[in-house]
Amino acid sequence: MKRRLAIAGAAAGVAGLGAALWRQHSAAVGPDAAIWSRQFETAAGGRLALSTLRGQLLLLNFWATWCPPCVRELPLLDDFQRRHAARGWRVAGLAVDNVTPVREFLRQHPVGFDIGLAGADGLELSRSLGNGAGALPFSVVFDRRGVAVHRKLGVIEPSDFDAWVRSFA
Repeated sequence: MKRRLAIAGAAAGVAGLGAALWRQHSAAVGPDAAIWSRQFETAAGGRLALSTLRGQLLLLNFWATWCPPCVRELPLLDDFQRRHAARGWRVAGLAVDNVTPVREFLRQHPVGFDIGLAGADGLELSRSLGNGAGALPFSVVFDRRGVAVHRKLGVIEPSDFDAWVRSFA
């Protein structure tokens, strides 16, 4: 009986240690770590691997062609990319939309940043990053470690850009 209790106690201790180590590992990689393994087709037919953007300051924007506020903010995102690329900033968009409308839209309104075709899965991805409402537009700023540090539901204002840039100065 004493031996069974000792074995049970040891097993509980090992399980507790394992759980503690897992929590420590999860905290180290962050809750946003899974996003970096994602890849998306681009409107041009290539691939956008988010892993290639890790290590940079990244503004990731979820948008759709059927979302008027999303369409209005695309030129602002494009301008932000141009003005801050030299400081290590990247902008990437994930279109929560069908392929054909996105390709047609981008032919008429090209942007200078990467656009991945996330489709309906993009809403689930945005939810996993803090967009509980599943609404658009939704933006997330990642630091160089790949951790989400700022989130914005709704249209980005110039003051948002300014605050994000200052937070990394």
